[in-house]
Amino acid sequence: MVVMETAFFNRSVMLRMKNSSRVAGVAVIVSKTEPADGFSPHTTCPNQNTGVYSASYGPSYADCNVTLWNPLGNGLSYEDFGFPVFALKDENQTEVIRKCYEDHNMHVNGSAPLYPLCAMQLFSHMHAVTDTVTCMRRTDLQNRFSVNPEVLCDPLNETFVVAATRLDGRSFFWEKAPAGEAAVSGIVTLLAAIKALFPVTRETPPTRRIFFTFFQGEAFDYIGSSKMVFDMQRNEFVMDLDNVHSILEIGQVGLGSGGKMWMHSDPVSRGNSSVGEEVSALVEKMKSVGTDLNLPMSEPEVSQALPPSSFQRFLRAKQIPGLVLTDHQSAFNNRYYESVYDNAVNLNVTYPSGLSPDEQMHYETDTAKSLAKVATLVARSLYLQAGGQKTELQNITADPKTVAQLLYGFLVQKNNSWFRSVLPPEVTKKDSSLLGSGPPQFYIGLGPRVHGPVHSVTRFVQYILANLTGTVTNLTEKQCQNPSDIITENKDLYSYFWVSGPTSINNTRDPFCVRASVRLSKAISPAFELLEYGSRDYSTWTESRWKTIRARIFLVASRQLEMLTLGVGVAVLLLSLLMTYFISSKAELLFSAAREAPATTY
Repeated sequence: MVVMETAFFNRSVMLRMKNSSRVAGVAVIVSKTEPADGFSPHTTCPNQNTGVYSASYGPSYADCNVTLWNPLGNGLSYEDFGFPVFALKDENQTEVIRKCYEDHNMHVNGSAPLYPLCAMQLFSHMHAVTDTVTCMRRTDLQNRFSVNPEVLCDPLNETFVVAATRLDGRSFFWEKAPAGEAAVSGIVTLLAAIKALFPVTRETPPTRRIFFTFFQGEAFDYIGSSKMVFDMQRNEFVMDLDNVHSILEIGQVGLGSGGKMWMHSDPVSRGNSSVGEEVSALVEKMKSVGTDLNLPMSEPEVSQALPPSSFQRFLRAKQIPGLVLTDHQSAFNNRYYESVYDNAVNLNVTYPSGLSPDEQMHYETDTAKSLAKVATLVARSLYLQAGGQKTELQNITADPKTVAQLLYGFLVQKNNSWFRSVLPPEVTKKDSSLLGSGPPQFYIGLGPRVHGPVHSVTRFVQYILANLTGTVTNLTEKQCQNPSDIITENKDLYSYFWVSGPTSINNTRDPFCVRASVRLSKAISPAFELLEYGSRDYSTWTESRWKTIRARIFLVASRQLEMLTLGVGVAVLLLSLLMTYFISSKAELLFSAAREAPATTY
């Protein structure tokens, strides 16, 4: 059993462990300080097999031939280790293991340690076998994921501008995916942009509608966006691909150098004159807005491909004008892409000492101010792209305080006063697992076989969207849960949410009903609907069912004591067999008196 510091957790060391027959498990002590040189267990070319570039579409851009997006990627997440690898973050547990080792296993003055020795055992039994094809064939286990779009429900005989971002992340360790730069920066930016846009689109609506969508499962070969495009092609979504006018996707935007943003486009589809003209027009609009905000905007070279993005899944189906907004020109600025270190510290979300939790939540960090400016850029650009009036742009400004609250909730502490106020009462109870301590984890995980609870991050975004864009009604709790019974309400057009509400002066809450055009749409890779478990076109990721994951430490006796114990045991066994044989052979003599009938006197 190997217990190692984070500094030794790298590809070369782990491959040595993998190739050793003596290693039964690895426990990594995750330090609070991220590696100075960066660390990304993902590949250097994320999602390379399920993007748009292939032998039939832009072959020169396939496999990141032009741009290596994640140069620090070491591919550890894609290695098959025959032993469990645990992450240790609890300082008390780490200290117990360290003390056990130092007390029993440390060499003293160059001499071998004396027995008993400290040992450790990791338990993480997995039920699945071999690969997805084999596992699915044997068990027919279908994973369920969620993608939640916020839909402005109107007649669908027009075109929409789609604004999208991803909801999930991953890391090497199970359910340890803070996804600060990878996902949170985009989520927060788009939510803040939606809040800034909402009042203006109601007062002065643009000629086109704006469709906001948050995709789950994008870290695992674009599960959410693949399902949405798949449903569009089969006319099973609220709109089809012909309704998509253009797409603006928010990528990693939290680490811009000097606030500079980059607009990425697809060089292949821009060869189509109509697509190229629309993309160029969108670029000019964003540059104009950026100039007004003193936010530098640039395009990479025309020969550069799109970075890993959900937009690629749309391009696989149809050439659609669109841009991906990021903070990097070529390789990611994020040195901890898809790792446990892509957290609040990586985004520079830190607070002065002495602040209470509520004060921290409202404290406007430099990151909050920067992302608020990016959110304003996104909101104004979307409004112009949808045909809105330039005279209304000054009325569209993202609130840094809202961004600060979102960053605190998604990166520091999900169990905060604002999140509790927008969630339903049953979730805000003390025994609710949804509002545990610390930030939410953005690992998508394994869905239940039947429709089960919605992923926590999806639930948070769903209710925050309802809070930012919904309307408070005077419905009771019963009416809110069954609005179809009310003539003036329309459950087909709106969703209804019974929320806890803010805390009053006497520390109580007054729940109320919110009506909003927020929708959840179940997402599962089309490969599982088509029963194509070995599909090359869609994600085929599955996760094994687990037994209880746990670890234990104990003392191991010396070899001599073990042999002595074995010898005594064998001796006792032989002695017992000998005594049994002796008693059995002399049974007639030993027990004859007991079998004689006693004399009876009358």
